[in-house]
Amino acid sequence: MPFLVFFIILSFSFYIYYKMKYIRSRRPMERKMLNGKSGMALGLFVALFGINQLFLFNTTVTYIVAAVFITIGGLSVWAGFRNFRHHVPYAREEARQLEREQN
Repeated sequence: MPFLVFFIILSFSFYIYYKMKYIRSRRPMERKMLNGKSGMALGLFVALFGINQLFLFNTTVTYIVAAVFITIGGLSVWAGFRNFRHHVPYAREEARQLEREQN
């Protein structure tokens, strides 16, 4: 499935992008927020990889491995989303405080 390969590459690219932003960021709450975003991207990558495997091979082992990948990826997306949602207000407040200090 070519569209799955496109989304797999896209999600992995977002994972690298958010990890680079995480490394460059100096603000602690922004780092935690970016960590949640990168966790969602990595989870999506793993889940989409598992779904793609279902279309490539038709063996019992593939179904088991794909189910594990989809489950782990889904749980990672869910945990990353919860992490992101929790830290967004704190990151916004941190950005406001920095803006006030600069002015």
